[in-house]
Amino acid sequence: MDSAGDDKPKAAFKKVSVFGLGYVGLPVSAVLASRGVEVVGVDVNPHAVSMINSGRIHIVEPDLEMLVQAAVSNGKLRATLQAEPADAFVIAVPTPFTEDRKPDLSYVRKATETIAPLLQKGNLVILESTSPVGTTEAICKWIGEIRPDLVLPDSTREGADIHVAHCPERVLPGTVLRELIYNDRIIGGISPACARRGGDLYSLFVTGELHLTTARTAELGKLVENAFRDVNIAFANELSVICDELHVNVWELIDLANHHPRVNILKPGPGVGGHCIAVDPWFIISAVGDKARVMHAARNVNDAMPDRVVAKAKAAARKFRQPKVACLGLAYKPNIDDLRESPAVHIVETLAKSDVGELLVVEPNVKELPASLHGLPGLRKVELREALDEADIVLLLVDHRQFLRIDRELLDLKIVIDTRGALRTSMPEKYSPGA
Repeated sequence: MDSAGDDKPKAAFKKVSVFGLGYVGLPVSAVLASRGVEVVGVDVNPHAVSMINSGRIHIVEPDLEMLVQAAVSNGKLRATLQAEPADAFVIAVPTPFTEDRKPDLSYVRKATETIAPLLQKGNLVILESTSPVGTTEAICKWIGEIRPDLVLPDSTREGADIHVAHCPERVLPGTVLRELIYNDRIIGGISPACARRGGDLYSLFVTGELHLTTARTAELGKLVENAFRDVNIAFANELSVICDELHVNVWELIDLANHHPRVNILKPGPGVGGHCIAVDPWFIISAVGDKARVMHAARNVNDAMPDRVVAKAKAAARKFRQPKVACLGLAYKPNIDDLRESPAVHIVETLAKSDVGELLVVEPNVKELPASLHGLPGLRKVELREALDEADIVLLLVDHRQFLRIDRELLDLKIVIDTRGALRTSMPEKYSPGA
């Protein structure tokens, strides 16, 4: 599919509706509103809607609250529980997997069924949610079931009443606003005209290149990006297991290996979390089965890491009569509040259910423990200093900036299990002539 637009005048997007005001939908809404577009954000969470309409945000993301406050103050952004007509509809709802690791598209379908009665000729529907291959085509099918009066796009013709495309998000929590603007984007249309119309919308705020393609290619492209990262993380995690067996310091080994000009090994950790890397490879695996053997193996390696950390913590706890374990971090990555698919949460939950001792949980980016940890015995949320003062064992699960500043002397008489390599006090020596 070509990447150039046509010479026809672009119809303006005066009003855009964004479905899902979470880690992707709210930043997209705020950035669009900052470009002078009227944005209506739709969410099922009354608390989130209320906070946004007061100029506040319900998630942790640097600089986002300032942008939301400005957009709400000048009337360009408002949140609502009810959908309403617009020129373009952006779907940014969750796409989790089921217990048997199959894609759950119920949120996408619900959003589509809510949008369908409101559609008018010339409207654009964009799927931002990371989705299995074929989801954008399914959106067209679902719309057609509700609106048989509309001529829907397909790959064989240009003429249609509405445009439907997929533009998967490519952002990193903690730097979302910058990446929304500067990152290149893939826009996959049901037809070339759909892709070009999607490009019209994203050109309002994206300064990176817009690459137009088919919807299926865009869907698989996003999944492949995250599967690639998952495979590379699995190599690092497997290397940490090997180093344990051979009594080698994995952090020193990786530091040294990465001095090779063509080697860049990632850092191992307690597992892989978040909605993307821990989930997306399963969308591919569920579609093609044993054709994705490397991806499947990588998922198994990464999914096994939390249980290895639990085993280490249990072994350390057996050295004390009444052990106290400081569990540092619950988020799936540093300096955010996102707990989705977090290996740290799984580790803490498993340790609590194993009655390993008293768990002192420190997570500076959330006010309350997640529901999965509520009511578990011997577990309480505390401040960092209290945890360090009382603990016999320090289990570092997330390398939040607060934890990187820990005075190492406070750890001298404790057992430290550092799953992130963040508390190291020395690096490999370098040769100096004459030394």
